[in-house]
Amino acid sequence: MVKIFYPILLAAATVYGAPAVAGAPSPSPLIGSWAVDTARLTMPPEARPKSVTITYDDVGGGKWRTNVEVVLPDGKKVQAISTYVPDGSATPVEGNLEADVVATRLPEPGVMVTALALGGVPGSMRTYTVAADGKTMTETVVYFKSGGVPAMRTNHFNRVR
Repeated sequence: MVKIFYPILLAAATVYGAPAVAGAPSPSPLIGSWAVDTARLTMPPEARPKSVTITYDDVGGGKWRTNVEVVLPDGKKVQAISTYVPDGSATPVEGNLEADVVATRLPEPGVMVTALALGGVPGSMRTYTVAADGKTMTETVVYFKSGGVPAMRTNHFNRVR
């Protein structure tokens, strides 16, 4: 069951926004920290993580860093970190067992699309959408079940900062 949380780690490991400079566009509404609403995860309550926090930061030079921390049901902490240029190119992820590379792009403000892979094998595709009020975000996950059957699920996040 732990494996279910790792896609959240990896997919969240990238985001894009413009630097906050006077006269420049506002930073992406994705920038900041987000906590998953664990009560709404589509898995049995006993399998849900205690918490999932995703933090997106501008680290300068056109690069961003994403730090995702998951506290598993047994209290163990799992972390994924990625530093990248949000241009859709492949970027390595450290600390994630589900995927080792992501590609991310922001097609419009408040919307992020990311693709995941592990060892050169495609994983899932994710779309993050921030609500107009900037307080919540949804993650639509497109993945494949056994036999190659496509499926989707939605995760819900609340802004922490």
